Amino acid sequence: MLRWLTAGESHGPAVLGVLEGAPAGIQIGTSEIAAALARRRLGYGRGARMKFEADKVQVLGGLWRGQTTGGPVAIAVENSEWPKWEQTMSPDAGEVPDTARAEPLRRPRPGHADLPGMIKYGFTDARAVLERSSARETAARVAVGAVAVAFLEQLAGIKVVSHVTALGGIEADASAQPGPQSGPEIDSRPLRTLDRQAEAAMMELIDQTQKSGDTLGGVVEVIAYNLPPGLGSHVQSDRRLDAALAGAVMGIPAIKAVEIGLGAAVAGLPGSKAHDQIARRDGQVFRDTNQAGGIEGGISNGEPIVVRAAMKPIPTVPNALASIDVITGEAAPAIHQRSDTTAVPAAAVVAETMVALVLARAALEKFGGDRIDETRRNLEGYLASIPEAMR
Repeated sequence: MLRWLTAGESHGPAVLGVLEGAPAGIQIGTSEIAAALARRRLGYGRGARMKFEADKVQVLGGLWRGQTTGGPVAIAVENSEWPKWEQTMSPDAGEVPDTARAEPLRRPRPGHADLPGMIKYGFTDARAVLERSSARETAARVAVGAVAVAFLEQLAGIKVVSHVTALGGIEADASAQPGPQSGPEIDSRPLRTLDRQAEAAMMELIDQTQKSGDTLGGVVEVIAYNLPPGLGSHVQSDRRLDAALAGAVMGIPAIKAVEIGLGAAVAGLPGSKAHDQIARRDGQVFRDTNQAGGIEGGISNGEPIVVRAAMKPIPTVPNALASIDVITGEAAPAIHQRSDTTAVPAAAVVAETMVALVLARAALEKFGGDRIDETRRNLEGYLASIPEAMR
């Protein structure tokens, strides 16, 4: 079984990711992991931190001469700013340094984990909460997720792409849909959308919002191509592929809603329009639509898997929101940490990563294998066993 864990704090020495269960023989190296992290840093509307902090990758285990070994893959994404934070973020008890960075953060930010985390874990300084709840943690996910992306591609040419479909209420044209080879083109766009007209309007809105001291959210979509039918199961709720995808994507900081296929829009359609009818053409089974987003009854059906996620505006608003001082109880403006105007393009990359991790896990649960060539052989045997009339 494929599983992953992360550790570390935003301003700590590094964030760490561990991926356990990846089969041996997946071709990947440090440069591919670094390239994945670079994609997460891009996007118009990012803050100054993206410009001066570098994601230095250190592989601590699980890779040998450009391939996975079958052991846990451990990756550290180092924080280039660590020397400035070493005293403030020290793991040891001792005298608190007399610096601005070490001042207690007593005015929790609405929309963040600050106040509920302080209550839950018994802190009066939000630093102990916000450092771990920061979206910086997703760098570790993207690092180990690069292994899952490589596995899917090398297993069966499975491509996972993401793009921005809406930002700040401006929607991209629905016809600007990516194909399996669209990744490089999308990455070259400032907001990771193929609709250039909408992108120009989004960029103008970002500029206006930045000047007014506010933030913006949006919607991202992830599409997985060339996935075989049969991943996931209907037999238990926790084995449904759509449930696993929704949970993984919902676990990304700032994501507030997840849809598969048509999502909420399907509720407004009659049954005759809501479902993907089945037919045969040129000797193959096909669907004339993909309203279900590639999943029926919790099982992949061979159509592209489509997952959408809505990201809220970043809660660290330059024009500070109202809060309280947790020591005095008096009204006070919320603390302000450095923030982006929007991070929707980066959220698309993280969502793509989480979809790839879940699909890689589902593929390994279905086909097994200690080596990728063994997994590939099992997949080929499974596909050959499907009755011809159902292919």
